[in-house]
Formats: sequence, structure tokens, C-alpha cells
Amino acid sequence: MTIPIISTKLYIPPSRPNVVVRPRLIERMNEGLHRKLTVISASAGSGKTTLLSEWLACCDRPVAWLSMDEGENDPTCFLTYLFASLQSIATSMGDGVFGFLQSPQLPPMESMIATLINEVSSIQNHFVLVLDDYHVIKAGPIDQAIALLIERMPPQMHLVIATREDPRLPLGRLRVRDQLTEVRAADLRFTSSEAGEFMDQVMGLQLSRKDITLLESRTEGWVAGLQLAALSIKGQSDASSFIQSFGGSHHFVVDYLVEEVLQQQSANVLTFLLSTSILDRLCGPLCDALLDSGLEGHLASSSSGQEILEYLEQANLFIVPLDSARHWYRYHHLFGDLLRTRLQQSMGASISAELHIRASEWYEDNGQEIEAFHHAVAAHDIERAARLVEGKGVPLLFRGAVAPVRNWLDSLSQEELDARPSLWAIYASSLLLVGQTTGVEQKLQSAERALQGAEQGTEQDAKNLDTIGHIAAIRATLAVSKHEAATIIAESNRALAYLHPDNLPVRTATIWSLGYAYHLQGDRAAASKAYTEALSNSQLIGHVIITILASLGLGNIQVQENQLALAAETFLQVLQLAGDPPMAIACEAHLGLARIFYEWDDLEAAERHGQQNVLLARQFADTDRVIAGEVFLARLMLAQGKVSGAAALLTKADHLARQHNYGNQIPNIADVQVLVQLQQGHLEAAAHLAEKNGLIISQARVHLAKGNTILALRLLESKRSELKDEQLKSTVLMAVALHWLGDKAKASQILLGALTMAEPGGFIRTFVDEGTPVNRLLCEVAAQGIRSDYIDKLLAVFEAEVVGRVVPSENTLIEPLSGRELEVLKLIAQGLSNRQISERLFLSLSTVKGHNQHIFDKLQVKRRTEAVAQARKLGLL
Repeated sequence: MTIPIISTKLYIPPSRPNVVVRPRLIERMNEGLHRKLTVISASAGSGKTTLLSEWLACCDRPVAWLSMDEGENDPTCFLTYLFASLQSIATSMGDGVFGFLQSPQLPPMESMIATLINEVSSIQNHFVLVLDDYHVIKAGPIDQAIALLIERMPPQMHLVIATREDPRLPLGRLRVRDQLTEVRAADLRFTSSEAGEFMDQVMGLQLSRKDITLLESRTEGWVAGLQLAALSIKGQSDASSFIQSFGGSHHFVVDYLVEEVLQQQSANVLTFLLSTSILDRLCGPLCDALLDSGLEGHLASSSSGQEILEYLEQANLFIVPLDSARHWYRYHHLFGDLLRTRLQQSMGASISAELHIRASEWYEDNGQEIEAFHHAVAAHDIERAARLVEGKGVPLLFRGAVAPVRNWLDSLSQEELDARPSLWAIYASSLLLVGQTTGVEQKLQSAERALQGAEQGTEQDAKNLDTIGHIAAIRATLAVSKHEAATIIAESNRALAYLHPDNLPVRTATIWSLGYAYHLQGDRAAASKAYTEALSNSQLIGHVIITILASLGLGNIQVQENQLALAAETFLQVLQLAGDPPMAIACEAHLGLARIFYEWDDLEAAERHGQQNVLLARQFADTDRVIAGEVFLARLMLAQGKVSGAAALLTKADHLARQHNYGNQIPNIADVQVLVQLQQGHLEAAAHLAEKNGLIISQARVHLAKGNTILALRLLESKRSELKDEQLKSTVLMAVALHWLGDKAKASQILLGALTMAEPGGFIRTFVDEGTPVNRLLCEVAAQGIRSDYIDKLLAVFEAEVVGRVVPSENTLIEPLSGRELEVLKLIAQGLSNRQISERLFLSLSTVKGHNQHIFDKLQVKRRTEAVAQARKLGLL
């Protein structure tokens, strides 16, 4: 029978526990269900788990039970097991996050707990979550996560924590709020009558009341002590004399009783106990692998592992089932600790190491490389651990094991790392995966020095060459974070020249880096080819991060090629891959969607994605992604008429970019700053910014605003570009320039060409943001009988849009006049009636009246004549 490898350490309490039922404690536990938290805190062997089994057998609420071990100090492992345990309550619990939990970068714990709370809130029935052996948790982030869970816990959930020491949670605050039930060591101690019931019903011993009283006194009601004593008494001919002979506190009695228990076991069982004590979890096939013959004759066993496990459970020999099928078990922690100590004493470190190797081999054969790695580390087998870290196809670093791999590398000496140069490269890669660029180059230089003295030989030479390629690939990745195209290309080409053909994970990442460099250089065809190859390879080997990065690259190219609908689909696919809650890299997909929805004039959706972009980007350290998001939000604010807010946000972004040397963001910031200056009427400042940063299209806009139409047209003609996004913007401005020069026929022809380019992508803001001149052109085209649904849609947006930009003297107004309002004001000053203005501007009469009211409110007047006078006073006319 094949024993499945469980992915969670779930304890299923028996329906009729073989324990003494204690009504006094069960009643207290039941009374505490109206509170948020129950804490059972006592020393090892005090019966915490036993009490929980008693209570839950009588409780009418479903239970999710998670037995903690040292591995749960890794947030990824903790969250994986937590969500998996809750699936016993709701089978769909956590489905949206399991894929993400396999990735190397975890989002903030607060986001994960928020997801948990949201999913729990949808559960209809009340239930209990048990965290057993919580004392093994030493990670502050996990304590903070549990504290947050308690604070926001939905009413249908009750949390129980069993621990040897008080958890690092706000217990004082919970006591004051009457949200805490506590069960302490004194509560768990067996009374004399309970001890007698335990000896009689559970352990099958008929002892006198006198013996029971003495035994309860000597063990101080300690459950584990009573159980150990009972196991020892079973081998005694005179139970009373045995009970009389031992004494002292239970801390000293334990060692004596364990010795007595172990000595009464057969050699076969004793060998099994000692040999399997190295395991956190036991199943029959795994135990058989450890006890196979051939290990210096020490560990051969005549019985199967499953048979012995079943015997141990029947004999109450400190073994706990971990699943309802009784395939997986664990030892009582105290018992396991004592067995491991005796293993070292009786068999020595070499046998212990060999056992860990056998466990590692079994886990590897059964596809559990992370567990295999843990045992290789415990065996101090550096070669095996290093091979497992490198992985088959995808390194452990990319499979959620960044923390354990990093901890192991931290523990190695420089000599041990120098003997294996590839580990230096893996060390550097582990730093990059957690966003720590500091120290990466130092590790790479250590790798290069180690390679100079590396062993020679055909196989070793191939590995050394692969390491050289890995070093170059990491340097290419470092250059990506700095947007240094030339360095990326040089290091990537070096990497591909040295990397082994079978090293697909690193080769795939390197191909993506090349694509990014080509993209920076504007070679979109080469970039698209590289991204496509990287995407294909990453999907083949399951490299989720590169799949996301390559998809983002292709999405950005699709935007630049004016394929907005296709790009939106690509970015939405990235969000699905990024999980819920999303990994930080999803910020790029949100930024791409924000720009697309902005272009489609869905400003609400654009703002939502823009805000989410900045929120996720803040999780990155030492990158410019937050600035990129804030530049977009400033552009959005301009479209919403929030000129001052946009200017302030751009000033902040510019300061951060210069402070952190994010030079690649300076032109992007300046491009939007030019628009702000134009709306504020600061033409010279706008001209200086555009020229200083080499922004040709922005310079053309400034020339048009200053009336230098010929200069604007010359610039645009010199900017003839094969890049479709730039071509569209230039074409629209050329149409405006030609119209202002009086060549209306050619202007209309050029505009129709722009509309042909833009319609498949559904572009709107590219036209609307250029303001009144484009609106007039569209009206003239429509007046010529050239109409389409697309033109009508653009005209409708212009109808409702604030066209044009703010003029000088805005600081003297409560709110600056828009370009359309200024245009209406000028016609009022010329004496035109509302109807004449509506005919001149192709506006409805009600729209003109609305503009009038806005103008009066902003100028703080009530009549037309007062508005004209105030406007002249402010220099608006």
C-alpha cells in the first residue's frame, strides 16, 4: 500500500479519546468559547494535547488542528500549513494563495492574514482553530500575524493555543477585555481520583488508593510522569515497592522512568525508537528506509515500520497520529528529545549522520527535495545539500526555500564555501531574491577568487564554467535594477556563453535580462523575441517569476505598439499568476492597466490600478517603481483638473529620483512637469524643462503654446519615428500645427491618419489631452460629413471634458479656469449671447450655461459684466 506524503501536520482527535475525561476543565473550555482566545500553557508532558482531545471529542464545533514544529518559523511554511489545516473546515480555503506560497518572495504577513480573515468571514458555522506546540515559534512576524488575527477575528472563529511557555501576544489587553480563557499547569495536574482513573481505565493497572495517592504526590499530578510510571510498573512484580522506591521532582524522575521504559522494550522496538528519533514525522516506508539492513549491523529490523508504529500507538508509547488514516505520526516532543540524546550516546554521531542521509535519500526519491535538503544539512553532508539546493530543473531557491537555504549558507565557513565556488553564486542569488543588493557583488568576487583555486577535471571544469556563467547572470540582474542596458547585454552574453546548456533556470532568467536591455535601447523586435523565448522556457520548467517578468515585458511592448486590448489581457494574466494577495512584482501589471484605462478615459479604474501599483511597489527596497507610479498619478491628477496636487507630487518624485540616483525617471518626471507648466501658463519654464531633457514632443507642445508653429512643425517632422506610440502622438500634434498654419485640408488629412492608427486600440486621452485645437479639428472633419462612431465618441468626451489647460494668474483664483471656460469667457467679452456661443463652439445651450455658472463661481461674481471686468483685472483677457 502506498503511503501518501502529507503536506500538512494536521492532528485529527479521536472521536472517543483513550483518556480520562475531566469535566472541570471541559466546562471551563466550553465557557470560554464566547471569548476570542483560549491559552493552555504548561510544561512538557502536562497533558495539554490530551485535554484538547478530551474537549474536542465533546465539542459540537468543527475543528482545524495544526501541530507546530520548528519549520513553521519560516513564514511560508507557517502560512502553507495554516491555510491547509483550515481546509478541513472549508475545502476552498486558501486556494488563491497556495500558488503564490511556492514563490520565493512573500507579500507582507498583514496582507496574508487579511486574506485569511476575509475567507473565514464567509464561513457560516462556528469553528475552532487549534495551534498546538506554539512554543516552537520564535519568529516575530508570525507572532505579529497571530496578534492581528486575534484583533480582527470574525465571531464564528475561536482560537486555541497550546504552548509550553506564554506566547508573545497581548495577553494583558485580552484579559482586561474578557477575551481570554487561560488553563495553566496547576489546572492540568491530575487529582488523586483522576490519577486513579487514568491508571485503571487508560493504563490498565489495578493500584491501591494508597499507591495512587503516593504516585500522584511524587509526580505532582504530571500526566507524562504518570504515564511513564505506569509503563515502568507494568514490568514490576511488586508495584507498591516500586512506587515507594523512587522520589524527587518530576524533572529528575523523567530520566529514570524513560530509562525504565526503554529497558523494557524489545531490542527490535528499541532500535526502531532510537533510529527514527531523528524524524519530525514518521510513516512506515520512511521508517523502513532508515532501518534497512547494511548499516554496520546496528539498524536491521525484522518487523515493518508500519507494524511497529501501530504497536507503539496501541502501547501508548508517546506517539501522536497526524492523520485520520494513521499513516503519519510524530513522537511526543519530550520523548523524542530523550530518544535523540540516547541515540547520540549509544550509537554516536556517525550513525546519526547516516540516518539523516537515509532520510534525505527517501525524501528525494519521493519528490520532497526541501525535506531531503533539511536532512542533508543535519547530516553535515555539504555535497549532498549543495546538490539538492541546485535542484533538478529548478533550484530550491525558486521553490519557496529561500530562508532555509540562506540560513544554511550563513552557517558555512569561508573555507567550506571556497571549496565549492558554485555555493558563493547561490549565496549571492539568495540575497537578490529577497531584495538585498548590498553584499551581492562581494559574494560574486569571493566566487571568482575560489574559482582560481578550484579543482581540475572534466566534470569539475564544466561545473566551474557554469558557475562563471551564473556569476555573469547575477551581475546582469544587478544591472537590470539600475537600467544599465550596455552592462546587461555584456554580462548576459557572457553568461550564455558559459552556462551549461541544461541550466535552464539561469539561462531563462538571462534571456529575459537581455530582452529588458533591448527594450531599454528601443529595439522592441529584439526585446519581444527574447521575452517570448524566456516566457516559453519559464512555463516549461515552472519558473513563475520569469513567467511574470517576461509577460510584463511583452505587455509593455504591446502598449507601445498601440495594442491596448491585447496588453490589458496580458496584464490581467500576470495578476492571476501573482496570486491573491499578490506578490510585489504585480505592481507593474497594475501600472500597465492604469495607463491603459487612462487612455480609454476610464479615470476611476485608472486611479484604482495606479494606487494599487504604488502600494505594492513600496514593498521593494532600492528601486524606482514607486516613483514611476507616482508620475502616472500626477498625470491622472492633471486630467482631473488637480494641477496644484500634480505639481506637488512631481516635486516629491523629482526629489526622490535625484536623491537615490534614479536618473532614468528624470525625463518621465520632466515630461509631465512640462504639462503642468503649460497649464499654469509658465511657458518659459516649460520650454527650459523640455529642452534640458531632450523631450522633442514636449518641446513641440511648448512651441505651439507660444505660437511658434513653424518651429513646432519642424521638430515634429524631424522626430519621424517608427515607434508606433510616438508616431501617434507626433501625428496628432502635426495636424494641430498645420491647422494653425491655415492648411486645414492637410491638417484634416493628417488627423484622419492619426484616427486610423488609434481606433483599433480605442485611444481617447491622446486626442483629448491636446485640448481645444484637436476638438476644433474633429468638429471641422465632422462638418465635412466625415463621421464615424469613433469620431462621435471623441466629440462626446470633448463635450463633457475640461478642454485645454489653466492660464496665468491662477493663484489669485479659488480654482483656476479651464481652457474651455476661458474660451467661453472671451466670447462673453465679445458680446456673444449664450446661443451664439453654443453655435460657435458646437456645444449645447445647457452646456454653455453650465460653463457660465462655473466661471461666475470661480471669479466670485454674479453677472456677465462683472465677470468680464474681473477677468480683465486678473489679466485673463
